[in-house]
Amino acid sequence: MPSPLRTVSALVALTVGAILVGCTHLGTGQEQVTPDAQPIYPMLAANPGITVLEDVRYGTIDGVPVLLDVCLPPETDNAAPHPALISVHGGSWTRGDKAAPGWRAVCTWLASEGFATFSLNYRLAPKHVFPAAITDVAAAVEWMRSADQVDRFGIDPERIGAFGGSAGGNLVSLLGVTGSGSLSKGARVAAVASLSGPMDLTGAHATDSFLPVQLSYLGCIDYQACMSTEAASPQFHIDPSDPPFLIAHSTVEMIPLGQATRFVEELRAAGIDTEFVTVEGDLHALELLDESMSARVLEFFRKALVAPDAVLAEAEQPG
Repeated sequence: MPSPLRTVSALVALTVGAILVGCTHLGTGQEQVTPDAQPIYPMLAANPGITVLEDVRYGTIDGVPVLLDVCLPPETDNAAPHPALISVHGGSWTRGDKAAPGWRAVCTWLASEGFATFSLNYRLAPKHVFPAAITDVAAAVEWMRSADQVDRFGIDPERIGAFGGSAGGNLVSLLGVTGSGSLSKGARVAAVASLSGPMDLTGAHATDSFLPVQLSYLGCIDYQACMSTEAASPQFHIDPSDPPFLIAHSTVEMIPLGQATRFVEELRAAGIDTEFVTVEGDLHALELLDESMSARVLEFFRKALVAPDAVLAEAEQPG
């Protein structure tokens, strides 16, 4: 039986031969990875050890419930609370769903690795423009951190991270740099991993095809008169109290690499522990999540969210 890591890699890797050309904390070094997972996207992730609770309401807006799915780690003899992750789907802020095959695979994979994972839907543009989506994402984190949900799902409210791709990468990054101070209160999170997230929505560094997508999300007709471009851009909200980041981006995809590069530069200038991975080619968001990248994501979240003694105990378990 394939491992959960290999299964999720196969589900979301739509092409092979991607080359990892940069992965560093400070911008030095080089590594090359050739994925071996063939796409089997028609197959839904199936992991009998993972409990998936679908359509759990985390809020109600204008009489309409906003929902998420909860993927719970397998039961063990260890009664300690689990670190938790919020997973935010992509889709240009206009489409996408928590239960789509790739995002369901991500949810069950992260749960299989010991992270209680909350995969959420949020209000979509153009009906619901900025800041509706990020308001929903923040509300989900606050709901997770409430005493009732901490007890219900057995999670540690001080160890919550965020994972997202494409538009979801923008949202979790904006979540990560919003506010200041303690990473264990309110809607703050303790770690952020973003795949192909747009970081600058001012229109200064975007492809022609994506400019109207951003305007639709912002609820604007043109960039000159749009007052929310910086508010929606993670690039402009960084401060030294922000959490560690993992940023992964392709070199020639629809979201220019320069956006990720500038964001990483600003994070590092503020003293934020930041891992930056660039992938040769045009893979986007979950397409980046081959077995090597999946391992990096796990390593990042374990370092940020899992207590050292827990990591050691897991490593010592017979395989």
